[in-house]
Amino acid sequence: MILHQRCVSMLLLCRQSSPPRLFSPLICHFSSSLSSSSSYSQLRWLRPPCRSRTRPFATSAAAAEVGDKRGTDTFFAEESISWTSLGVSDRLSRALNNVGLDRPSLVQASCIPCILSGNDVVVAAETGSGKTHGYLVPLMEKLCTIPDNSVNSAVDGEMKLPHRLSLVLCPNVMLCEQVVRMANGLCDDAGEPLLRVAAVCGRQGWPVDAPDIIVSTPVALLNYLRAIDSEKRRHADILRGVKYVVFDEADMLLCGSFQNQVIRLINLFRFDEKLLSRATKSVVEKPEDSCSDSLIASEFQDDKDLQTDLNLPEEEGAEDDTVLEELTEGVDAEGTKRKDWRRVRKIYERSKQYIFVAATLPVNGKKTAGGVLKRMFPEASWVSGHYLHHHNPRLEQKWIEVTVDTQVDVLIDSVKQGFRSKELDSAAGLSRTMVFANTVEAVEAVSKILATSGIECFRYHSDTSLEERTQNLVDFQQKGGILVCTDAAARGLDVTNVSHVIQAEFATSAVDFLHRVGRTARAGQPGLVTSLYSDSNRDLVDAVRQAGTLDLPVEKAFSRKRSFRKKIKKRGRSEVGDTLSSGDRVLA
Repeated sequence: MILHQRCVSMLLLCRQSSPPRLFSPLICHFSSSLSSSSSYSQLRWLRPPCRSRTRPFATSAAAAEVGDKRGTDTFFAEESISWTSLGVSDRLSRALNNVGLDRPSLVQASCIPCILSGNDVVVAAETGSGKTHGYLVPLMEKLCTIPDNSVNSAVDGEMKLPHRLSLVLCPNVMLCEQVVRMANGLCDDAGEPLLRVAAVCGRQGWPVDAPDIIVSTPVALLNYLRAIDSEKRRHADILRGVKYVVFDEADMLLCGSFQNQVIRLINLFRFDEKLLSRATKSVVEKPEDSCSDSLIASEFQDDKDLQTDLNLPEEEGAEDDTVLEELTEGVDAEGTKRKDWRRVRKIYERSKQYIFVAATLPVNGKKTAGGVLKRMFPEASWVSGHYLHHHNPRLEQKWIEVTVDTQVDVLIDSVKQGFRSKELDSAAGLSRTMVFANTVEAVEAVSKILATSGIECFRYHSDTSLEERTQNLVDFQQKGGILVCTDAAARGLDVTNVSHVIQAEFATSAVDFLHRVGRTARAGQPGLVTSLYSDSNRDLVDAVRQAGTLDLPVEKAFSRKRSFRKKIKKRGRSEVGDTLSSGDRVLA
């Protein structure tokens, strides 16, 4: 039928926003087929939630330089640098060799000594540079070799916490499980785990056996602390056992919906440090003040002040305050003298190490993730990759402008290229292509387009169950093929040998763009990115391409001027109207 003839054109993939998104007529077609009415007005539910404006971000100042930008190898450190030369024990070095990590990467060569030194560290480096092992290796080294002098506390006689516990916080369950697999993969020659690693997220509660490394999401950890608090404040023992805290995907954790939870956890950890510091000094000074109400009240007030400074929204009925509020029960925080609190905060002795890891880290503006870190951890060491926010020299990029009439054909040809090109095939003979769209509806539309063309694919988005997503990732890794996904698959997931990334819809922000293209050309391998864009994306695409041509950070491509943002927004509204009119004519 003419109605289905590349359906005006089956590709303007999805809900229009600013900048506009592709595939909305196609979604109209598939949505109307599922509805009892073909009225276009019934597609209003497809309108996306309001997105915050794209923030410009800048390359972080690096305390350690990573590699030589003009060198021939953009991933591995020099051959003279080995795991042992970085301070890693022979046993852990053998474990790394057993999983194929014979040499450290440039980023690992810089961040491992910094983390082993005990300083707070911010690792901001491009995707696929080896950041996860960059923090896991020194943490495991510390837990395996550094003796613990702290008191081993029991939890109601049921279990004993490890002398030193590492906590890794990730934004979602999939990333938590991936970190656990990578940590468990480091085994010694006898095949025995060096340490106990466990995930506390999803349906998994606190492990029966005392863990050495806990990987969790912020909300899961807060829920666990809240659940056990009624039992003689057991959460205080857990907080005291945590010596190393890692925030993976730190820019995501310190912004948006995670920010309240993460700030509360940081303040809980800092509060424990201050209590321990005062308790140690009280032997000589004032024993009765070791857990004074004024200190607890001051900590509570500091948390409130930090929220005000960051303009954090308070969610109605939010339960994240419970843990901290219970610490302050019966204490008049308003009566606390801020001057005394500032003095206490400056002199307390540190007993925990904080590590922040990200592939994109905005620093311009005090509300950006980098700005927050610079204010909260001013003495932290910053390790930055040379290609942070830059074009990856191992990455080939293709830019194809599409129209309503050409979108479907271009998409199908781009997907098939992954099967035809021998250069894109991995060493195992498998070709893996990731196709990104901006919404769940768009992913479903693209999947159906490929299916009608005889191309099988896996789907990955938030509307599929966790079990289905996990299985699809396993199948994609083992069998190769096509994975059609939203940006849920753009952050942190380490799928090896992805040779081709296709943007069926162009990313809506610089951060999303960098994470998408970072799914390929990882760990020193080459890769190809094909970006489809329309006239509505032209200004954005031109600016990104210019940044790559001039070897400038991508954030330079996004003007801070209000006029530029208004131009994109105005054009987006105009094309929404054009698309709706086009859709009405098709359905008529």
